[in-house]
Amino acid sequence: MIARYTRPELGAVWTDEARMTAWRDVEVAAAEALEGPSEADLAAIRAATFTVEAVKEREAVTDHDVAAFVDVLSADAGPAGRWIHFGLTSSDVLDTALALQLRRAGAPIVAGARELAGALAERAREHAGTLCVGRTHGVHAEPTSFGLKLAGFAFEAHRNAERLERAFAQAATGAVSGAVGTYASLGPEFEARVLERLGLASEPVSTQVVPRDRHAELLQAIALAGAGLERFSTEIRHLQRTEVREVEEPFRAGQKGSSAMPHKRNPITTERITGLARVLRGYATAAVEDVALWHERDISHSGAERVILPDATILLDYMQSLALRVTRGMVVHADRMRSNLEATCGALFSQRVLLALVEGGMARDDAYRIVQRLAQRAWDDQTPLRALLADEPAAAGLELDAIFDYGHYVRYVPEVLERLP
Repeated sequence: MIARYTRPELGAVWTDEARMTAWRDVEVAAAEALEGPSEADLAAIRAATFTVEAVKEREAVTDHDVAAFVDVLSADAGPAGRWIHFGLTSSDVLDTALALQLRRAGAPIVAGARELAGALAERAREHAGTLCVGRTHGVHAEPTSFGLKLAGFAFEAHRNAERLERAFAQAATGAVSGAVGTYASLGPEFEARVLERLGLASEPVSTQVVPRDRHAELLQAIALAGAGLERFSTEIRHLQRTEVREVEEPFRAGQKGSSAMPHKRNPITTERITGLARVLRGYATAAVEDVALWHERDISHSGAERVILPDATILLDYMQSLALRVTRGMVVHADRMRSNLEATCGALFSQRVLLALVEGGMARDDAYRIVQRLAQRAWDDQTPLRALLADEPAAAGLELDAIFDYGHYVRYVPEVLERLP
């Protein structure tokens, strides 16, 4: 992933140095689980080092990265190096080391997902009583609470945190079953000893690779989390439009919204989240394509995974940080929300009027047609619906104060917000 979108902690998980260090961790754990090496041998193996440059130089000869790594590490271990990679195949090292990297990447991502859910819940409680218009199909529907809007995003963020935690946990699965997964060289007990040292779960049947549905599940969870961030971002972008202007992204001191128009304050952060969510969905598709490998193993998944796993985890971490910044810093224009509520001249009270007429004994369709006519006139002519009802014989006797009460729409919001995690 490009440096622009890479935060240091996640970037450090996916460097060549980190990847080969994970390989080394697997090789050392495997050597420790063998019965042949002496304590002196193990000491030499634990002390053996490598450099990325040396491995790449050797790979230019072997055209095989793991073989090159084993050559370099074994040479540095001296005579004890004969025990490095003993009875292993490349996938034992690659897939098990990948599980270590994914576990390391998952910790800050899950923590960030939970932090975002908490921040959204906090802002939801803050704006429990902030009235705004609810929109369906982009059109004014009925009044709601901005806190209720945010609560929906908070719950989605919480679900995504739970999904991510489960997905990373199931991906922390290794395999040391040898060529074609038969355990012929070292046996299942050996695998159990190695994975216990590494703190990883064991794949029940690994052929020669850990099945890629695990990684596809993780990428699906990441893509879903990205979709949730995009849904939140899309809402903020709509609410920041000039003609709406109910919410704005934080705009920092010194920030420029446009190189040409100094007045601009554009929703660039939420737009960036929206665009990057599309990339995550593409990676999820590639991960599903990686599931179907030939027989016991091929490496058609390998090249894709070298891109999609680092990039997806790095991007989600970055996107969560952006969403957290927007959540905590967004400016809420409650006065503008209240003003927009009046844009339809009370037409959004139409259901309240309809129900009142039905309760008074009128047939529903008859009541609907009356209210539809008056509500559309209110909207089109900018005449208050309440004034039109006062002159409507069919509406005589309606308690207009009770009908045109914004409080009716948000009276259960405190109860709903009590469900927040």
